[in-house]
Amino acid sequence: MSVALEVVGLKKSFGGLAAVKGVDFVVNSGEAVALIGPNGAGKTTTFNLINGQLMPDAGRVTLHGADITGMPPDALFRRGVARTFQITATFASMSVQENVQMALMSHHGTATSLFSPAHRAYALHARDLLQQLGLADQADRAAAELAYGDLKRLELAMAFANTPQLLLMDEPTAGMAPAERDALMRLAVRACRERDVALLFTEHDMDVVFGFADRVIVMNRGRVIAQGTPDEVRVNDEVRAVYLGGVEINATDKRAAHA
Repeated sequence: MSVALEVVGLKKSFGGLAAVKGVDFVVNSGEAVALIGPNGAGKTTTFNLINGQLMPDAGRVTLHGADITGMPPDALFRRGVARTFQITATFASMSVQENVQMALMSHHGTATSLFSPAHRAYALHARDLLQQLGLADQADRAAAELAYGDLKRLELAMAFANTPQLLLMDEPTAGMAPAERDALMRLAVRACRERDVALLFTEHDMDVVFGFADRVIVMNRGRVIAQGTPDEVRVNDEVRAVYLGGVEINATDKRAAHA
């Protein structure tokens, strides 16, 4: 695996509060990495420093060796950084296919009219993405009519329309039923692996974290306190003390199902 995302010495303070205190880690191409920690650990701030919502006080973020530190989200999008959100960001009145076509047009910088030749030209590509993510039979439905799990899959299709090198997923399974969570993460991890895309996600559901992440990074009080495979992190005494609370995590490793 080659290093896609590298975070070095990342720091961020708000007034007198140091939220992130020199964070270092990497995410490789085709690898799924979970960033977790208790409330106030600094994981959300770290995530927002990477995705361009915040400017770091110190440190560096690189994507395949290119410095992307502090770039705004639109510039990161053009560099191949895609993102999904806790609350889905789709065009409710447009059809499922039109949503993906609009994402393709944004990626290619073409005209934004739904009736333009450029828009029609991306129809086949949009259908192909929807087929890959199990939404081809919903292509002509309005996004507003989709069930929540299908809406999350549509957002994923729109993210892949950008042909990303890095996919950032912020609480991807929030509000979903257990079966829907597994289905979405299986799709996301498989798609990233097939395309050699690095995946970094935050998540509160430990079944998702330990079932789908290739590696887990654990933060507490602004620092990385552990990182490694799910099995390594699962038995780490410090992680159990500050985050898992001594609770046994018996999540089934689902990575083999989408290898």
